[in-house]
Amino acid sequence: MNKTHSLIPEIGISELDAVSANALHVVSQVRTAMLAPEARKSAPTYNSTQLAELCGVDKNRLQYLVRKGDLSGGTKDDSGRREWTLAEARECIKSFRVESLRDAAKAPGAVITVANFKGGVSKTTTAAALAQGLSLRGHKVLVIDCDPQGSLTTLFGVLPDTEVEETDTILPLCAGDADSVMPAIQKTYWDGIDLVAAAPLLFNAEFLLPSRQKSERGFAFWRVLDDGLTAARDAYDIIIIDTPPSLSYITINALIAADGVVMPLPPNALDFASSAQFWNLFTEVCGGLFKAGGDDKKFSFVDVVLSRVDRADAVSVAVRQWIGSAYGRHVIPVEIPKTSVAASASAEFGTVYDLGPSSVQAKTLKRARDAYESLVDYVEQQVAGVWAHSADVVSAVIKKEG
Repeated sequence: MNKTHSLIPEIGISELDAVSANALHVVSQVRTAMLAPEARKSAPTYNSTQLAELCGVDKNRLQYLVRKGDLSGGTKDDSGRREWTLAEARECIKSFRVESLRDAAKAPGAVITVANFKGGVSKTTTAAALAQGLSLRGHKVLVIDCDPQGSLTTLFGVLPDTEVEETDTILPLCAGDADSVMPAIQKTYWDGIDLVAAAPLLFNAEFLLPSRQKSERGFAFWRVLDDGLTAARDAYDIIIIDTPPSLSYITINALIAADGVVMPLPPNALDFASSAQFWNLFTEVCGGLFKAGGDDKKFSFVDVVLSRVDRADAVSVAVRQWIGSAYGRHVIPVEIPKTSVAASASAEFGTVYDLGPSSVQAKTLKRARDAYESLVDYVEQQVAGVWAHSADVVSAVIKKEG
């Protein structure tokens, strides 16, 4: 046998702790550089061409309504060109989309959980882009970060390690110190999107929930978040929940609270196999919980979204076929391509909706954003269906009682 150098087991926990501290320091420096108080994330602005596209009208029609005073005129720059803030743009958009907006008197807000067993599948980016895209259609959105890593929190300009307190998260809900997420909600830089943040301290929920299950008679740990969203469903049109890349107590809560589930899934063999394990474990766990507690759960929709798709990868073609065979009608006709634009946005702690035309080539940005726009359109139609069903249920109850 060849002479092999002895490899002594000398990397102790203290050394790993030092490595961890150094890594966190570097991450903090990067985040601070991107999200420093003097360089906080700012929402995009829109010119008349962009606003007309968002409103779904001809640019001339938009300008006519502005001149009449029927729409906000935004502000003019030195060259006389008009520019609208995000808040102004959203008000204009809502005036054109009245019939597509939720009637709060007839239906509560819809809850969408974005989940996957595995990290690196664009789960958090998908959650953030969905929230931004839906807000640009006039909806009021709440995003809830249930991942202790706080990636979604970071995307919305809040530093998990230094700016998030326990009361800013769902932890008080999990501990039984609160019965609603409402006190945890904070505004974000993006008009129309509010946030319930996450931070590493949220890991404590994985101990609190099973502990309460043992000590509190009749306690259903899987319904804590669902029950805590009652007031939020009235206040928001759509609630989007981002989950940890594991089937944890928090993930189960997020799934049980959802009307619909979106699973981003890259077309590669390992991610595909992991997704099958995810659903297998989830259904097994729920089967046991529901059998013991006499509970049940039905989703209005479950969407498998092909993400990080590289059409130049020959192997992914076969995997896409496997995914289609496995998930059938749940695989939606929208694919999110793997692009340099998405990577650029991620490097700046944002999404394609945060990038302006000057950030990247216009054609490249449009191609990337069009894919997310298609996803947002598809999900919005399903959300409308959830609202319609809720309205039907309410109408039937009123009719029965009358």
